[in-house]
Amino acid sequence: MKNLLYLALLLTSQSFAQSIQGSWKGEININGFSLPLVFKIDSTSNGLITKMDSPKQGAKDIPTNVTVFKNNELFIQIDALQFIYKGTRQTTDAIYGQVTQRGMTLPLNLQKQLKDDSIIPKKQEPSKPYPYYSEDVVIVNKDHSLAGTLTLPKKEGTFPCVILISGSGPQNRDEELLGHKPFLILSDYLTRKGYAVLRYDDRGFGESTGNFATATTEDFASDANACVNYLKSRNDITSVGLIGHSEGGLIAPMVASNNKEVAFIVLLAGPGMKGKDLLRLQAKLIGKVNGMSDAQLSKSDSLNEQLYTLMVSNKDSVTIINEINKAYSSYNGKPATESEIESLYAQLSSPWFNYFLLSNPANYLEKVTCPVLALNGSLDLQVPAKENLEGIKLALTKGGNKQFKTIELKGLNHLFQKAKTGNPSEYATIEETFNMKALKVVSDWLKRVNN
Repeated sequence: MKNLLYLALLLTSQSFAQSIQGSWKGEININGFSLPLVFKIDSTSNGLITKMDSPKQGAKDIPTNVTVFKNNELFIQIDALQFIYKGTRQTTDAIYGQVTQRGMTLPLNLQKQLKDDSIIPKKQEPSKPYPYYSEDVVIVNKDHSLAGTLTLPKKEGTFPCVILISGSGPQNRDEELLGHKPFLILSDYLTRKGYAVLRYDDRGFGESTGNFATATTEDFASDANACVNYLKSRNDITSVGLIGHSEGGLIAPMVASNNKEVAFIVLLAGPGMKGKDLLRLQAKLIGKVNGMSDAQLSKSDSLNEQLYTLMVSNKDSVTIINEINKAYSSYNGKPATESEIESLYAQLSSPWFNYFLLSNPANYLEKVTCPVLALNGSLDLQVPAKENLEGIKLALTKGGNKQFKTIELKGLNHLFQKAKTGNPSEYATIEETFNMKALKVVSDWLKRVNN
């Protein structure tokens, strides 16, 4: 679960419009953590088109749905990310504005760039040529297709296989985040250990088709299940297991509870508590490490509780919007703007968010009969180890599963990096992508359950 996030005009709109095309760079600042973004605007016969880069996240050429530049006002929208940028052209080389995403609005001023920033690979990333076989695959699920990479120790032979399931938000097959590629590291490590590994782009992202913006966790579970069925149809795969990270750790038991072809599951920072409770706990811990006082944390948690309860109350949209307005205005001590309420309501009412609020991992974990490994880092502030590992343990025990192991790895964060505080702002600054001890724990466990 990952967190993202006027001066007088000096020139005529005609002179601005002539040079809006090109690369524009700015930085969002979230609690002291800077996230650079680059908009690459081009002109086509059908109007303006933009692609966005997030260099620290290792994401390039993210497609946008709308780009409009009129009367010196720039508007860019990305439906899959619930992302909107609105800015005003100030000079030939400067645009001042703000970005809104999932209820959060932050300043984002842009400067025109001569060239795009390059992305420097992390040292832990493997280099080609790899000592194993790799092939691109396409898995069809109903009305869309998932593009992925299947790696096998050798081109010929039969192998147990694991499917890697990413966390929340649109992810490519490497689960790229803040310059890191956790799934590339994990796939490479396990393939060298003798396992076939399938990793794939989320629906509607990368080379996969479909609509990400309207999808829920249940839809993503359907995609993972399609991958299981695809692998079982191959002659070179002997068994199939699932490794899910973060939200993927909720999806894995959802699939395994209904598909008995799943031989095992590994939950990497997977949730073991209800979605509504997890979101509140996550907000408290991250707020605390960022210096919020107890009074501020209590006030913020009270707002979150009101909003989350409201969204699952089955009240009509007009009533919900009015009550959001009251709660948010009271929290800020001043009337909320129309755009703030629209943005907050859009996040809270999204299909994914509503589904996750009501999610309860125990409903699926109690039905999982295959072997389970659950790992969490002790410094994980997004899916805290103590509460979630305990929830997983209780659910599996209640269901009668005696083939499970839960492990808290000291000093690791949500991405399984060796960290200082676990603050998400550290992710990009840590050279390590995936701690070797965690990789070995997964590999050793897989060896035991596959022998």
